[in-house]
Amino acid sequence: MKIVIFGLSITSSWGNGHATTFRSLCNALHRRGHTIVFFERDQEWYRANRDLPEPPYCRIEIFQDWKRVLPHVRAYLREADMAVVGSYFHDGIAALGEVIESNVGVKAFYDIDTPITIRRLQASGVGDYLLARQIPELDIYFSFTGGPLLDELRTEFGAVSAVPLYCSVDPEKHRGIAVPADFKWDLSYMGTYAPDRQAKLEDFLCRPARQLPDGRFIVAGPQYPPSISWPANVERMMHLSPRYHADFYCSSRLTLNVTRREMVIAGYSPSVRLFEAAACGAAIVSDNWPGLETFFIPGQEILLPANGDDVLRYISGYDTAELQQIGNMARERVLSAHTSNVRAREFESAAEAALHRRRSPVAIVTP
Repeated sequence: MKIVIFGLSITSSWGNGHATTFRSLCNALHRRGHTIVFFERDQEWYRANRDLPEPPYCRIEIFQDWKRVLPHVRAYLREADMAVVGSYFHDGIAALGEVIESNVGVKAFYDIDTPITIRRLQASGVGDYLLARQIPELDIYFSFTGGPLLDELRTEFGAVSAVPLYCSVDPEKHRGIAVPADFKWDLSYMGTYAPDRQAKLEDFLCRPARQLPDGRFIVAGPQYPPSISWPANVERMMHLSPRYHADFYCSSRLTLNVTRREMVIAGYSPSVRLFEAAACGAAIVSDNWPGLETFFIPGQEILLPANGDDVLRYISGYDTAELQQIGNMARERVLSAHTSNVRAREFESAAEAALHRRRSPVAIVTP
């Protein structure tokens, strides 16, 4: 297929998880023979931090003004078999309007922020990048979140097909690597600052750090306010390029995953960091949320603390062999169900089903 995607960013992973998600999916689709054009607005903060300015698996169209790039957009849509607009794309409403009015075979929306989108649409019917009335016009509503939220999309907003398309990992880039016998850190965390995550980060990482003054901890990610008082043994890293993620995960005995509040409430919302760490064979400590057990077996493939005391027990009470076994089991699960190739096949299956619905509409029988 010729696929046109409108997304937040694929060239820069600075402060967002969209880039790694799009990179993994587009790379796999390219390997499977599809041609991809990716439209991305030229944002100042991404322009200064483009860690992949020219992906080898898709054509990049970076623009500054939607009206000026519109002729270009329409030209690509005339030739496309499928078009996908992603959440938080700055000109999402306008882009969806163009896609819906076009003759593209399959019209889709990819929501990497479904709980946030649904909350805003329920309040006013108008989101920053999507209108409620546009949803029934789409062939597919891809969602980063599975579970009951998919039923809401169908029943409350009229989605023709709401299907989960979770994040994924490329096994070639996220895999176990050789590390020294003595790990660099006892507990690591990677994530952009979010106010609704900070309390858990304080409990699960900072509190154990204060109780283990000889322990080694690290928090990697941008936008943390200078007012945060980090324990002396917590190292800070402003940003880490995806090319170093595997080294990061493999250099700590345990790695922490903390989920945004909206995602916790909705459940069934695994982050890309969760799958990345697992693919590297890292022993993961995570907050709990509905549906997590459908991705990893608690206690065997992932550790779910109730509070910082549990994290302290994991650090002090588990030996390296036990943690490696947990990491290896998580890796096996991810490689069987959450690789980029698996997601590409799911993407293709949804597109084929949409084409089938268009060619074979349901007959309406009147009395």
